[in-house]
Amino acid sequence: MSDQAGKTISENSAEPLINLLGQTEEDLQNFFSGLGEKPFRARQVMQWIHQRNARQFDEMTDLSKSLRTELHRLATVELPEVISEQRSADGTVKWLFESGGGQAVETVFIPEPGRGTLCISSQVGCALDCAFCATGAQGFNRNLKVAEIVGQVTHANRHLPLRPNGEPAITNVVFMGMGEPLANFRNVLSALNILLSDYAYGLSRRRVTVSTSGIVPQIEKLGDACNVSLAVSLHAPNDELRDRLVPINRLHPIADLLDASWRYAAKRANRFITFEYVMLRDVNDTIEHADQLAGLLRNRPAKVNLIPFNPFAGNDYERSRSETIERFQNRLRHHGVVSTTRRTRGDDIDAACGQLAGKVRDRVRVRLGDKRQRIATA
Repeated sequence: MSDQAGKTISENSAEPLINLLGQTEEDLQNFFSGLGEKPFRARQVMQWIHQRNARQFDEMTDLSKSLRTELHRLATVELPEVISEQRSADGTVKWLFESGGGQAVETVFIPEPGRGTLCISSQVGCALDCAFCATGAQGFNRNLKVAEIVGQVTHANRHLPLRPNGEPAITNVVFMGMGEPLANFRNVLSALNILLSDYAYGLSRRRVTVSTSGIVPQIEKLGDACNVSLAVSLHAPNDELRDRLVPINRLHPIADLLDASWRYAAKRANRFITFEYVMLRDVNDTIEHADQLAGLLRNRPAKVNLIPFNPFAGNDYERSRSETIERFQNRLRHHGVVSTTRRTRGDDIDAACGQLAGKVRDRVRVRLGDKRQRIATA
């Protein structure tokens, strides 16, 4: 089974309970087959947990009493514990979730007209140490398990008010919180399968986005296994600058990253890759940088999302001036490259892009030259 999160030891058994929150449909089919039950029980239980917000097995009234008793003995539905909730003046909501050992991860909901985006975390910290990111500055402790990833969505879905049309508040999920999703590939893939399942959240592939700093082999694997929307944290138009800002570039340089991105896009019709580009004053924001970036992306299935840098304690970078960002964007458009500028949201509660830090005990900070194989194949 894909997930071991949230297991506890029952009083009557030495076997840990299985947290069904983190089980895919295939996992649950195997689980129920092992109990002598029909595979359709998996769909029933997924609907109860993810669509009907059942907290206890006794609520699952279309299961036999004997099966519910067996589930009490073997399984649980356990969400990550919420430490705090903060609300921004602009409507953004940030939750801090307990992740054990005095550590925590953060999740952000961003309401917008016509959509609601949940930004979720995939790791406790991040080992990739990008120069402008608060998460990387905290270091890395461990990967989140499937139930810990999906649990962020489950909690938000249960606690956010419905949209005016009666539908859930969350329309989009982005893996852009704490951590590098492709460094936690197996658990992220299982979480994606749950988010996309018609028996759970039923999100379309274009409404689920995985953001990566550029672990090229895992981009290939994701395209074959799931092919949701892909966002690439580029942030520089040449290897010399990107080596400094995004150290994984020393292992997977821009040419390799772009080749993998175009192959990813080609796997589905009308697929575009979003390239994220944080705007750092006097670092990567000149017209020359815009021309170089356009040279990489022109006539390709690409769009650029310019992100005004969001400062955090202990970092010396500054946000590019508004007029500089506008000039940069206009230059990209002049070259025929689609470009937007992300509106900063939630910065009054440190919930803006690049500001998520949570609470992390740095267990291993991976530097380039160390543990390369681990980064590439996790």
